[in-house]
Amino acid sequence: MYIIEMRNITKMFPGIIANDDITLQLKKGEIHALLGENGAGKSTLMSVLFGLYTQEKGEIFKNEKKIKITGPNDATRYGIGMVHQHFKLVHNFTVLENIVLGIETTRAKILRMDEARTRVVELSKRYGLAVDPDAYISDITVGMQQRVEILKMLYRENEILIFDEPTAVLTPQEIDELMKIMKELVTEGKSILFITHKLDEIKRVADRCTVLRKGKLVGTVDVEATDVETFSEMMVGRKVSRVVDKPVVEKGDVVMEVRNMTVKSKLHNKTVVNDVSFDVREGEIVCIAGIDGNGQSELVYALTGISPADSGTAVLDGKDISDIPIRERSLAGIAHIPEDRHRYGLVLDYNLAYNLILQKYYTPQFHKGGFLRNHEIYKYSDNLIEQFDIRSGEGSHTPTRSMSGGNQQKAIVARELDMNPKLLIAVQPTRGLDVGAIEYIHSQIVSARANGAGVLLISLELDEVMNVSDRILVMFEGEIVADVDPKQVTFAELGLYMSGAKRDEVVTK
Repeated sequence: MYIIEMRNITKMFPGIIANDDITLQLKKGEIHALLGENGAGKSTLMSVLFGLYTQEKGEIFKNEKKIKITGPNDATRYGIGMVHQHFKLVHNFTVLENIVLGIETTRAKILRMDEARTRVVELSKRYGLAVDPDAYISDITVGMQQRVEILKMLYRENEILIFDEPTAVLTPQEIDELMKIMKELVTEGKSILFITHKLDEIKRVADRCTVLRKGKLVGTVDVEATDVETFSEMMVGRKVSRVVDKPVVEKGDVVMEVRNMTVKSKLHNKTVVNDVSFDVREGEIVCIAGIDGNGQSELVYALTGISPADSGTAVLDGKDISDIPIRERSLAGIAHIPEDRHRYGLVLDYNLAYNLILQKYYTPQFHKGGFLRNHEIYKYSDNLIEQFDIRSGEGSHTPTRSMSGGNQQKAIVARELDMNPKLLIAVQPTRGLDVGAIEYIHSQIVSARANGAGVLLISLELDEVMNVSDRILVMFEGEIVADVDPKQVTFAELGLYMSGAKRDEVVTK
């Protein structure tokens, strides 16, 4: 018997059939993976199950009884919870307020947060999801926000759990913990639907896997009996190389010189970047590795101009850019693929074309006499969409908010790389992307390197760190504790540096 059965689900949006006659069956007590390219319809299908969308055709059954889900409240009533890829959190509320929002404990119409706090703390300890209940969402990292989303679902005691790309923002250690949590939840009688692009994660935890491609069902297979290569081919429709083809490139002059950079946290006045110095050369990919929350984000904000450094200098191609605005840094040659694509990368209520010209809208190519040259904008946008395989229902006119997370990311990568930057700062550039898109993004980063750009890559994915970079800097508690060659360091050794158990005393300041 299936605890949840979605039969012949069809969901349409303007210009696209997102789900085309899809049947998905979840057994009680199993982890069922949902695999597919960006825009394949995975999140849409789960949004139908959670009540965020209503299907045009098809039916949903729970324990063989037909149910009607018209909104998230219905889903919650049927014991269905969802951790969303793009978090559904109120940024000016605290962690605790977000977790209890909608099911607050009251007595005599007075809010009782003490009981809720006790239960949230117990849940966080039990599942290894450490959070500060009083921290505001706007002040915590995306990794911490992910923990809050998971705790929201656990707090509601849902029996059917939907995880939409849950590991996209987690460190390797946090991913290991999440895998343990998922297995533990299943032993407690819960059933899990697990959307992911990471094939190794499917092999680690899933029992069965349903594969979607371009809105259609490719098939459902037993995970143990299926190899990674078969999954890749089912998902993309072709063989995919998981090895980064990185030709030898002669390093050029120093393109970015960072000296003694220090940044204090706005939240606690604590030093989060402590006297950091390093260089990036032309034709070199320097990767900053580390567990999330060790100062990487604040360092990037200081380099890109999102927030100021407290001391230290950043010199780009011989020019001190430490105190100049963001646009001037862009004009000087910095391109930035941000960690949080919604907050810093896109204007979600603009269409795709307007997002693709955010760095250039004021130039004569797209602007004349105070008016935008829409013909030129859409022609330019159409070219980038084709070049970077950005999938959207209405092409350049697609509202960016309606696009899948992976295609939103592709749009940012397309816009930034088309600037032909001197320095590309790429923060988690493949977050939430499928294997085909990862292959493409990596090739674009390597291509920028071949064209003479310096690349500063910030990544939590150890495979990406080892395969893409020419040099690895490890950050721990705001300091660079190692400067290593990816060809000469092991995963285990890198993990020791990342956890603070080992420090390279010869790191050059």
